[in-house]
Amino acid sequence: MRGLRVALAFAAGGLAAALVTAAPVSAQRGDTSKADASKTGSIQLQPHRAVYDFKLGTVRSDKGVSGLSGRMVYEFTGSACEGYTQTMRFVTRTTAAGGESSLSDQRSTTWEDDTAMRYKFQSSQYRDQKLVEQAAGTATRGEGEADTRVDLTHPEARKTAIGGGAMFPVQHSIKLIDAARRGRTQFTADFFDGSESGEKTYVVSAQIGKAVATSFNKTLPRVGQADKLDGVAAWPVVLSYYEQGTDSKDAVPVYEMSFVFYTNGVSRRLVIDNGDYTMKGELSEFTLIDPLPCRR
Repeated sequence: MRGLRVALAFAAGGLAAALVTAAPVSAQRGDTSKADASKTGSIQLQPHRAVYDFKLGTVRSDKGVSGLSGRMVYEFTGSACEGYTQTMRFVTRTTAAGGESSLSDQRSTTWEDDTAMRYKFQSSQYRDQKLVEQAAGTATRGEGEADTRVDLTHPEARKTAIGGGAMFPVQHSIKLIDAARRGRTQFTADFFDGSESGEKTYVVSAQIGKAVATSFNKTLPRVGQADKLDGVAAWPVVLSYYEQGTDSKDAVPVYEMSFVFYTNGVSRRLVIDNGDYTMKGELSEFTLIDPLPCRR
């Protein structure tokens, strides 16, 4: 369910002009240990609501898509002490080269605790108003090197497990921001968001460009409260998704997206690459939300 990964991997955004070559998937994995968490404690994610309007970008096949329009509504709430909730609805209408049109409607809600030890997910995908895929469950990280337990409730109730090193979405975003602030140009990690029936992990390779100019945000449309991003540090990022077990440096990612990632977790200028074509998403609405107060 690619739309789910779009929202959960980075909160949404993109900058096509800053695309860089994908890193070999054999690059060193990111650290998921609790000890490493102290290094990222100063990163404060900004709760917000964002709306992105999509249009067709580059078309690489004359037998594929000839037209596309869409909208993603994304909401990120919570706080560093109460955990974070992400809610997304992503609707796109595509027109094939032959003239046929189809409507895709993807919805998801997730919650991740502040220690990255527990993650709840629920997602569904409709095609032409018919439910075609659904996943729901809870992932609980084991101690030390133990596997992460996944308790699924949809598409059927069952228990499974994934590697204990796989990062959850908010955890991955924080680690990615930390890597950018440290001047790293690449960051590779195993990633789990509950997509693909809640049982699959991917290797996600991030390429991080040089920080954009402090005046960059002022060159973009002044929508909603987007002026609050003026002067906030940001980097162009490309995320490439690979199947597990892909070790060749010449491997082609199954999915790719690029965006501008601000140090507070907000993103702009999304480019989603589906292989045969790309989709470009521009921020059309943006509202800040107050963090939840700590109850501990």
